[in-house]
Amino acid sequence: MRLSYLPPLMVYMAAGVSGLTGIVGTFFIKEYLDLSAAFLAALGFWAGIPWALKMPIGHLVDLLWRYKAGLVYLGATLIATSLLIMVGLIAHTEAMRATMPVESWFVLAVLLSPVGYVMQDAVADAMTVEAVPHEDADGRPLDADTVRLMHTTMQMLGRVAIIGGSVLVALANVILFQGADRLEEAEKVALYARIYEYALLIPALSVSGVLFAGWLKRREARRLQALGRTAAEISRVLHEPQEKTAPNWWIINGSVVFIAITLSVGLSGIPWGQEIIFAGSFLVIAVMMGRLLRELSPAARNTLLGTAIIIFVFRALPGPGAGATWWMIDELGFDQAFLSRLDLIVATLTLAGLFLFRRFMAERSIAAIVVFLTLATTLLALPTLGMYHGLHHWTAALSGGVVDARFIAMVSTALESPLGQVSMVPMLAWIANSAPPHLKATFFAVMSSFANLALSASQLGTKYLNQIYTVSREVRDATSGAVSTAADYSELGMLLLTVALLGLALPLAAIWLTRRCGLRSA
Repeated sequence: MRLSYLPPLMVYMAAGVSGLTGIVGTFFIKEYLDLSAAFLAALGFWAGIPWALKMPIGHLVDLLWRYKAGLVYLGATLIATSLLIMVGLIAHTEAMRATMPVESWFVLAVLLSPVGYVMQDAVADAMTVEAVPHEDADGRPLDADTVRLMHTTMQMLGRVAIIGGSVLVALANVILFQGADRLEEAEKVALYARIYEYALLIPALSVSGVLFAGWLKRREARRLQALGRTAAEISRVLHEPQEKTAPNWWIINGSVVFIAITLSVGLSGIPWGQEIIFAGSFLVIAVMMGRLLRELSPAARNTLLGTAIIIFVFRALPGPGAGATWWMIDELGFDQAFLSRLDLIVATLTLAGLFLFRRFMAERSIAAIVVFLTLATTLLALPTLGMYHGLHHWTAALSGGVVDARFIAMVSTALESPLGQVSMVPMLAWIANSAPPHLKATFFAVMSSFANLALSASQLGTKYLNQIYTVSREVRDATSGAVSTAADYSELGMLLLTVALLGLALPLAAIWLTRRCGLRSA
C-alpha cells in the first residue's frame, strides 16, 4: 500500500458507496411507482448506455491528462443532481408532480447518475496508472517486475475500494433500516428521504480524492526539487503522461456517430430502438477495438481479443429482473432490514474473496476462472429455484424451523458473494501492465466500454425473458387504496430455471468458440 494509491481509491470507493440507495430504490419503486419488471429492465438498458461512452471519455482523459480532474467535478455535479431529484420525489412528491410526472422524474434521476459515475470512473482508471511510480525515492528506475506487481496490487485495491464502499453502506443500511417494517408511512417516507440525503456524501468523497491527489503532487514537486530536478522536468513528471497522446480520430468520430445514433433513436421512440442502439454501439466499439488492437503485438492481440469475448459473454448473461426481489419481499417476507443484512454479507464476503482468490486470479487464465465461476453460480442459483417450489417449507419442517427461507438465502448468498469481482481483476491488471504507455486510459476505457456494453446486453436479455414470463407485484392506488395490478408470480419458476440454464450454457460455449478460433485469454 502506498500513499499515492489513495486518490484513485477514494474515487473508486465513491462508486461503491453508491449502493447506499439501492434498497431504498427497490422499495420506493415497489410501493410508489407502477412500473413493470420489463420496463425496469429496459430502463436498466438505458442506464447502462452511458458506460459505453467511457471509450471517448477515456481517450479525452489521455488527451487532456493534466486537466482530467475537471471530469470528476462534472460527474459529481450530475450525481448530486440525481440524488436531489430523488429527495424531492420522496419528500416533496406533490410539488415535483406539479412540474412533471413522478415516473418521468424517476427516469431522469436514473439516467443522470450513470453519466456522472462513468466520468469519474474513467478518470480513476487513469489515476491508477499515475499512482504507480517508476522511480524509487532516490530517483533510480524501478525494475519491470516491481512495476508489474504494483499495477496488479493497484487494480486489486481498486476492486477492494469499490467493494469496501459497499461494505460500509451495507452496514449503514443494516443500522438505518432496523425496525423499518414497524414504522408508520410518514416515518418510512422520512427515512427514505434521509438516506438519499446521506448519499450526497458520495460526490463529496470523489471530489476529495481529486483534491488529495493535487496535494500529493505538490508534495512530490517539492521532493523532486530537492533532488535537483528542473521546473520543466517536474512539470513533465507530474502533469504529463509517459508518452504524448495524439488524437485518435477513429475513436473521436466513432464516438460522435455513437452519440448521434443513441440520441436520435432514443428520442424518436421507434420500435426496436434499444436493439438498434445496442447493434450500433457494438459495431462502433468493435471498430474502435480493432483500431487499438493494431497497437499490440500479434500474441498480445489474440490474448486481449479472446479475453474480451469471454468476459463479454459472461457479463451479458440475463437475470430474472426485479420480479424475483418482489417475490422475496411478498412471499418470503424479506423486509428492508433483512435485505440490508444480505447486502452486508455480499459486500463483506466479496471483499474477503478478492484476497482469498488472489493467487487463483494470478495463476489461472480468464477461461479457467470463468469456467469455475459458471459452475459455481449455476449451483448456487438452485436454492432460490428450490424455494420457489417450496424447498424452505420442507427444510424448515425437518430442522424445527431453523433452515427456513432466510437461512437458505443467507447461506446461498454467503457462498456466492466472494465470486462477484473475481473475473475482472486479471483483465484490468493485464491492461495496466501490457497496454501501450501512451494509451493506458484509452485501453481501459475501450475494454470497459465493451465489458459494460455486455451489461446492456444482459438488460436486454432480462427484458425479453420478462416479456416471455410475466411477473407482477400488487400495485395499489396511493389515494384510494384500490388494487390496480394484482400480484402474479406463477411464471417466476420458469423464469428462474431459464436464467440458470442460460448462465451455464453461454459462458462454456464462448470459451469453446475462442479455443476453436485459436485465441488465448489473459
